[in-house]
Amino acid sequence: MSAVVTLIAAASAVLDEQAVQAARASLTALGADTGKPDWLAPDRACDIAEEGLVPEQAEAAVRRALAGLAPDGLAVDVIAQKPGNRKKRLLVADMESTIIEQEMLDELGDYVGLKDHIAAITARAMNGEIDFKAAVRERVALLKGLNDSVIDEVWQRATLMPGAKTLVSTMRANGATCVLVSGGFRCFTERVRDWVGFDDDRGNVLEVVDGIMTGAVVEPILDKDSKLEALLAYAGERHVPTAETMAVGDGANDLPMLLAAGLGVAFHAKPTVAAQARARVDHGDLTALLFAQGYRIGDFVEG
Repeated sequence: MSAVVTLIAAASAVLDEQAVQAARASLTALGADTGKPDWLAPDRACDIAEEGLVPEQAEAAVRRALAGLAPDGLAVDVIAQKPGNRKKRLLVADMESTIIEQEMLDELGDYVGLKDHIAAITARAMNGEIDFKAAVRERVALLKGLNDSVIDEVWQRATLMPGAKTLVSTMRANGATCVLVSGGFRCFTERVRDWVGFDDDRGNVLEVVDGIMTGAVVEPILDKDSKLEALLAYAGERHVPTAETMAVGDGANDLPMLLAAGLGVAFHAKPTVAAQARARVDHGDLTALLFAQGYRIGDFVEG
């Protein structure tokens, strides 16, 4: 039994020696042998190797230790995993609220005066409270009659999640394939693919006739099962073992691929997703996924 426990501070926080030593002490208290802390980035990220505990035990112990250091907890993420195959050869990423900060269907809803209503449906779907496909159809139906020229206008609202370009650029520079698989729409995934530098993208298609949205989605709708199928298909095509894959997302429709990947990361995720995913990032930006793979700050490739 062994694991590497990675501590990653949020950009606004500092990972200090006290926190690292508290983490290490929590592991030795359970009978683990720990190695010397390996700093991946000064004051930002650190690996602690341990022998004697499975990853789940190690992560739980460290989380408890860090929670005891501050009344509101530290802005530090903890990811524990087996030491082998840390650097992944395939990344499958969700788009909205993961690679970009917006939910673009909610933004389109602004053009029919229903942004808050559509956003409420989105939130329930992403937390797994309602059927995803039904939620897509319900929201898109509200856009019926919109001119498709608004797609170019709403695209101007899109902003990248911090660390997105660095994550993709660094992994691709090290031979990984990076793909975007979204329950959102191709009119946006194609643009994000080119903006960030992904190798490929998949998404749903809004039905448009004579430049006007019909209020329908071209079937079949890409959902949670489709995301899992995409992960397995890309891995199979590229002969990448599942253990060497990474998936990241925030919503319930991401959960099957997160659970299937070698490292599935719930990123600032909805509560039901964060509770079930094997790994989660609650505080850091997307470069946390690089530290989790053992990359050092000097290895980062800026996009």
